[in-house]
Amino acid sequence: MKQIINTNIKWLFFAGLTYILVSFANDMFDTHTIETIEITPETHHFQYVSDQAGLKRNDHKKETAKIPFVERDFVGFKEALAFKESQGKYDRVNSLGYMGKYQFGKSTLRELHINPKEFLRNPLLQEKAFLANLEKNKWILRKEIKKYNGKWINGVKITESGILAAAHLGGAGAVQQFLWSYGKETKEDAYGTKIEHYLRKFSGYDLSDIKPKKSPVIDLE
Repeated sequence: MKQIINTNIKWLFFAGLTYILVSFANDMFDTHTIETIEITPETHHFQYVSDQAGLKRNDHKKETAKIPFVERDFVGFKEALAFKESQGKYDRVNSLGYMGKYQFGKSTLRELHINPKEFLRNPLLQEKAFLANLEKNKWILRKEIKKYNGKWINGVKITESGILAAAHLGGAGAVQQFLWSYGKETKEDAYGTKIEHYLRKFSGYDLSDIKPKKSPVIDLE
């Protein structure tokens, strides 16, 4: 009987000691081993590119320019084209001397009877010059628009707005050569932008309200 009691005491002693050790170990583990880790999502800033080819990741700079969302009408067409040309800035003059929101050259301004100095400081004149030039190009290219609209050349669907945008880039004559040769004869501007690029990029805008005019008149009143 005494031996049984001694054995039970030993088991109780060992059980109590084990409980104390396990509790102590858990306390040590909780206090010194496990650390709370705060996970914060990584944040990146993006910068838009002007030809709307995509987004370039930039971890150090915030957005510097946003390409505007536009409708597929005349206003959308001119604003998208202006953003491509100058980011929509009326006072922009590039390294080749092209001026304004739509980057007109002096030869085009002479054809429209516009003084370059007055053009650069007059936003209303720039808007009316763009419309007049568009009307003139639509008259020059009226047969090409009728013949080639909806056709595919070099993987590009030809549309009226694409034709007129390409004429703004390289002139109506360059667009005619491209269409007549079915893409075999193409030109590019001084910065390497080809006619095809504007035909594709500005395709599908509704410019049916723009009337072709042989000799458009700019009225600032």
